[in-house]
Amino acid sequence: MKVLVLGGDGFCGWPTALHLSNQGHEVRIVDNFARRKADVELEVSSLTPITPLGTRLRVWQELTGNEIGFDSFDVAEHYHRLLTLIEDWQPDAVVHFAEQRAAPYSMKSSWHKRYTVSNNLNATNNLLAAIVESDVDVHVVHLGTMGVYGYGTAGVKIPEGYLQIQIPTPEGEVVNSEILYPPNPGSIYHMTKTQDQLLFAFYNKNDQVRVTDLHQGIVWGTQTAETAKDERLINRFDYDGDYGTVLNRFLMQAAINYPLTVHGTGGQTRAFIHVQDTVRCIQLALENPPEHGDRVRVFNQMTETHRLIDLAKLVSRLTGVEVDYIENPRNEAAENDLLVTNDHLIELGLSPITLEEGLLTEVTEIAAKYADRVDLEKIPARSLWRVKK
Repeated sequence: MKVLVLGGDGFCGWPTALHLSNQGHEVRIVDNFARRKADVELEVSSLTPITPLGTRLRVWQELTGNEIGFDSFDVAEHYHRLLTLIEDWQPDAVVHFAEQRAAPYSMKSSWHKRYTVSNNLNATNNLLAAIVESDVDVHVVHLGTMGVYGYGTAGVKIPEGYLQIQIPTPEGEVVNSEILYPPNPGSIYHMTKTQDQLLFAFYNKNDQVRVTDLHQGIVWGTQTAETAKDERLINRFDYDGDYGTVLNRFLMQAAINYPLTVHGTGGQTRAFIHVQDTVRCIQLALENPPEHGDRVRVFNQMTETHRLIDLAKLVSRLTGVEVDYIENPRNEAAENDLLVTNDHLIELGLSPITLEEGLLTEVTEIAAKYADRVDLEKIPARSLWRVKK
């Protein structure tokens, strides 16, 4: 099928584009290099060296014979370029990664909050509006986040998107209904993803746009089978306080003998998924689209949950690096349980990669190989959820 990948130069977008291309799909990328520009703004770089996108695409074609197309524009601003591309290229599906993806970055300042809201919501609405205006039958696969649910539970597993409820009537009867699981975002970034849900629900109901919304856990690992083919294809490895995901950050810190920074007690429980499973989940969603007339389909794209302190202790035991407890910059509960349902992707054939010591070693080796690229000043989290009085 023809697949348009919005945000295809990013941490999840790039390995997804390669994976889909390797599976025989015709792939085209749209990107405005916002993630690369954020590196310039934050004065930090990926731990792994990232080549220009033109080099990446050329090397991929040399290695595989597969050409990936590329268009450079801002999906959130250049509506008519997006509309024209959809009308002219006629994609079967669009994978939507074109959003600012970091919670800490979204909380840095009022500018970062406004940018995240403007970019993320306009990108999603522009995509949906363009699909309707073009009258092209497109399946949208969106990378959402487990964070739309918040990080607490009511003692039961969080369902995949929808919650069965009962509403008592004044006459004493009970009406059975179903609603989107109540959102509880913990940052401006997570808030935009909850708004995405409402946009999808509206366009699905009003215009019958087919949508699969993937609520993803925290991604760990760096390489996929495709990005490992050549160093010039290597994926991002973010370790800084704004974009670095927690387990990758622990492994990088261990590689340079930097104390593992745990926020608060470390009792926060989070959902995780390996980057190889991320690209596999997106493939499964694309190749098993909802039927016309189906409601928005929601999958919980995660494979396991862990307490952050347990991860830190595991890495500490494997590497000998000590754990350092620091004040939590986030406005969140000190501890939480997290029970999650992820049946749908398993039913479609996902065989999860679980967090094993051998895989941790693989990531640590990558971190050690590029340790000379670390800027120690960028490791601490400096984005605060609450302004100190």
